Amino acid sequence: MRPMIKNGIRIDESFAEAFPMRGTALLITAPNRRWARQAAVTMTGFATSVIGCGAEAGIDCDVDARETPDGRPGVRVLLFAMSSDELQKQVVNRVGQCVLTSPGSACFSDLVAEDHLKVGDSLRYFGDGWQISKKFDDRHFWRVPVMDGEFLCEGVTGLTKGAVGGGNLLIMGADHEKTLRAAEAAADAMNGVRDVVLPFPGGIVRSGSKVGSKYKVMFASTNDAYCPSLRGQVNTALEDDIGCVLEIVIDGLTEAAIADAMRAGIAAIVKLGPRAGARRIGAGNYGGKLGPFHFHLKDLLP
Repeated sequence: MRPMIKNGIRIDESFAEAFPMRGTALLITAPNRRWARQAAVTMTGFATSVIGCGAEAGIDCDVDARETPDGRPGVRVLLFAMSSDELQKQVVNRVGQCVLTSPGSACFSDLVAEDHLKVGDSLRYFGDGWQISKKFDDRHFWRVPVMDGEFLCEGVTGLTKGAVGGGNLLIMGADHEKTLRAAEAAADAMNGVRDVVLPFPGGIVRSGSKVGSKYKVMFASTNDAYCPSLRGQVNTALEDDIGCVLEIVIDGLTEAAIADAMRAGIAAIVKLGPRAGARRIGAGNYGGKLGPFHFHLKDLLP
């Protein structure tokens, strides 16, 4: 089958296969933008893949002080896990260790849903009996005394069982410089889409994986079909003009948000063109047998 061509870039007749996840959104505020973002960056650290991190998380967007509950600069973060119990654990641990500890911080729910996760309802015990319960309209908050004043934290946050994890693009180019340029352009475009995060460093991962390994202790290992250095030794998926492959993985609160992000990323790569960026775009899947969400590249082309 001949590949589709857009602005000189080959587009695989393929699809990204994604999986159901549990997700939530939190809004972190602070006295200024620097400290709101610092708390958010710390909280979403070591959250690239549930394979080894327990959660996948990232910053969704900055929120203007005019749009936050306490009138201070905010940062919206999204967190994802494979089960509600694991997400509950990750939320409490990360807010407790990274937001409660950050100077001047406060934490609010930023997702309305029928199901909920405990946040302040669990972290209130740090107040050692001095915590104060407050209700405003239909929202419940806890005021926990800390050394710089108090930590204001909403009691619960919304939990969606309709989140999607594992949307992806494989970006293939002649060399590392051009491939990274294309991946950066795609990541920048995707970061402009609401309700999605790119959990890997800068949104980009070089160590794409496949299911299984020759070693029994490993259930995932390097995606050798897309490793240029192994061409000629394995059943490669790469043509001779491909010298580097990078991947972008996308998690979203909805299926539509994943599709929008992938569409934005593909458009950015295509606009850059093959001379400055990628020569080919693909996607990772498992033959459609494992994940119920299939994002076909041909349906996402600009």
